[in-house]
Amino acid sequence: MTRELAESTLDRFRVRLEDEHDRLTEILEELEEDLETSRMTETAAERSPDPGNAEAGSMKFEYEKERSLGENTRDLLRKVERAQERMDEGKYGICERCGKAIPVARLEAIPYATFCVEDAAKR
Repeated sequence: MTRELAESTLDRFRVRLEDEHDRLTEILEELEEDLETSRMTETAAERSPDPGNAEAGSMKFEYEKERSLGENTRDLLRKVERAQERMDEGKYGICERCGKAIPVARLEAIPYATFCVEDAAKR
């Protein structure tokens, strides 16, 4: 049998998820701007007489780093959105795999958690 979270606890997590959603969305917007700047800089470097120089390599590294950060941020954003959906469905705080309650301490640490510790470890 699973326990239901108190409405005040749900409200607290709802606010945390909304704040996290806003923060991640802002980060993605900034990363997109940085990526566009990197693309433009890389294009200019490719037209330079020596595109294999250290500066061009550094720009490519920065571009890949920004791309990787964007992918990780999008992944976290999807997890936050999934947790928000589960909250709307009345399933927040319940493990998607086993159906047991996710401990509040885990939700405090990872408010977008959709698996209990045991099932998360199996993934």
